[in-house]
Amino acid sequence: MVELPLEVEGYGLERLEADVTRNFTRVTTLVRLTGAGDEGLGEDVTWYAEAHDRELAIGPSRRLAGTWTLASFSEALGIEEPHKRWAYESAALDLALRQAGGSLGDAVSRTPQPVSFLASPGLGDPPSAEPLRRRLELYPELRFKLDPVAGWTDELVRDLAATRSVDIVDFKAFYADPDSAPPDIALYRRVVEAFPEAWLEDPALTPETEEVLRPHRDRVTWDAPIHSVDDVERLAFAPLTLNVKPSRFGFLRELLDFYAYCEAHEIGLYGGGMFELGPGRGQIQHLASLFHPDAPNDVAPGAYNEREPRAGLPTSPLPAPPNEPGFR
Repeated sequence: MVELPLEVEGYGLERLEADVTRNFTRVTTLVRLTGAGDEGLGEDVTWYAEAHDRELAIGPSRRLAGTWTLASFSEALGIEEPHKRWAYESAALDLALRQAGGSLGDAVSRTPQPVSFLASPGLGDPPSAEPLRRRLELYPELRFKLDPVAGWTDELVRDLAATRSVDIVDFKAFYADPDSAPPDIALYRRVVEAFPEAWLEDPALTPETEEVLRPHRDRVTWDAPIHSVDDVERLAFAPLTLNVKPSRFGFLRELLDFYAYCEAHEIGLYGGGMFELGPGRGQIQHLASLFHPDAPNDVAPGAYNEREPRAGLPTSPLPAPPNEPGFR
């Protein structure tokens, strides 16, 4: 697939912004490549708004026009930051497939399937089970990914567990400040025991946490440290499943290598999102439909990320995307 021809005549950038759950304003940048009467879209999901402001202030100044393959276009990009690189690589993939009249499914010899998804709302400050209850009133079958924090008391954990709707708990150990307090062992134990069937994502590995986690290693999964096959091979122990976020890889070829490696080593996958506001959301859903459709994919339609739930949203599973040219 990386040898697909690509004709680029120009490109543009567009700021996307929305208020989302967890009480913050998300900013991303839409990348629009044009060529031969078609356009390809990608989305830069870099986390910090300031980075998007800088990119938009500079404008479309990269020398992208020309006749390429996906591989040569990637080599010429010169973008080190993976989320930004992925915006251009995904836009190029979308454009190349459209110019070739081919679908992503055909390119990877897979048929799109309906996509199971869950939602990942914040629980407020102080945290409570009410955000889950409000969503479950509207969507009784909805599943969740939650982030345990210090405010998760025994009572709250019991309330959350009683919903029987939590598939993943994300400890986010790799986002912690190096000078922050050590992991809360009581919280780890409380969560691990209260959700006996949930995946345990990105826990800190210390002698103290390992004592808690050792009996549950088959449930431990990783997200933030995974950017390549090499990262998988460097893990402290072999995983049964992993969270895959394409924008963490940056390079299309490394993402494809990762999919092939996980299939060969029988490592399960589920998709993760970055509060995408534009085509990036559809793209991670499209990849999920091809590589891990039945997993607890954190790729719910974007409206599930709004601060307050509302009726009328699509429910899981999402219909399989049409097997049409492009990548959206």
